[in-house]
Amino acid sequence: MISLTERAARLLLADSAFAPARPGFVGAAVDLLVSQPGLPPSLSSSLATERPRLRHGFLTARSPRVAVVSGPPSPGIDAAIARLAEDLPRPLPLLHGHGLAVLEEASDDVDPARPGMPFTAATAGVRVGLEPGLDEDGLLGLRRRWSLAHALAPVLAAAFANSPLRHGRPTGWRSSRQALRSLPRSTADPRADWSEHVLGARVAGTSRTFRDWTRSGPGARPLIADLTRHLETVRPPVAARRHLEIDVADRQPGADWQVVVAVTAALLDDPRAAVQALTATEPLRTMPGLWARATRDALTDPALAAAARACFVAAYESLARQGVSRGVRDSVAAFTERYVLRGRCPADDVLDRARATS
Repeated sequence: MISLTERAARLLLADSAFAPARPGFVGAAVDLLVSQPGLPPSLSSSLATERPRLRHGFLTARSPRVAVVSGPPSPGIDAAIARLAEDLPRPLPLLHGHGLAVLEEASDDVDPARPGMPFTAATAGVRVGLEPGLDEDGLLGLRRRWSLAHALAPVLAAAFANSPLRHGRPTGWRSSRQALRSLPRSTADPRADWSEHVLGARVAGTSRTFRDWTRSGPGARPLIADLTRHLETVRPPVAARRHLEIDVADRQPGADWQVVVAVTAALLDDPRAAVQALTATEPLRTMPGLWARATRDALTDPALAAAARACFVAAYESLARQGVSRGVRDSVAAFTERYVLRGRCPADDVLDRARATS
């Protein structure tokens, strides 16, 4: 068993960050946050070890409160959404049989103001997996796509914010889930960005970073298996997991997870929409505290609202050009009209209901 120095870990991370490929395949995962304090131990253990197959994808457990339905990489937006839509209802009888209900909000008891709050323990989101792009500098290149994903992250986080409460009371953040995290900076070297972030992340259950661990004495350094386990706990809004993982959206009410998948894939995978998204997000790049503004103020922030309007219109136009199904396009149009064009997000509906009953 070979122990890892910092240099060896950095090289391994850079080498495994991306599997370059032309955009086209789309994957997605939806978290199911259950209402009770935790999944029954037997259920949680079963999900964690057996990874039960669904019709198309898998059911796994992220924590004692969060089950995850993951769809397979699929050729295009329609296929990805159709497959995940077929899989999503399948775990519900299993959960209901244990007296568990699935919440439509993305969190109910996390406190963004409390340092060290575990991000994955009791929050739910929608993740989109895309091909990283080609190993080149063009519009379909992974460097441009990495940069665009980071530029879009605050806009999408604001538009899809849906976790404003803790124990039924407003936290002051429209996305308490995203407020638990920060958005690492991106550079022209995505592999170096990813390696630096993973090395600088704290090892679960400790106060030291993985970099600190690699700097231990020869007999105390981590092994490759330790790095693999550490990677599972590192969950930035944009990640390199051979594919490009976009984890910026809160769990959405009803079937609006489909809007997350469609808009994200359209803005990143369609070259014309990507150019429009880059233009729309350019004014945000030098704004201080942008991630905090996105998670706290969402689309009540005028700059984020303007960027979101342009991005969602560009995404809808892209879906029409691609011939994406009418149902998906109608869902995007309805979400854009109800929220984005009005400077609102799903969290505002939750806050309105909370104020009405207080």
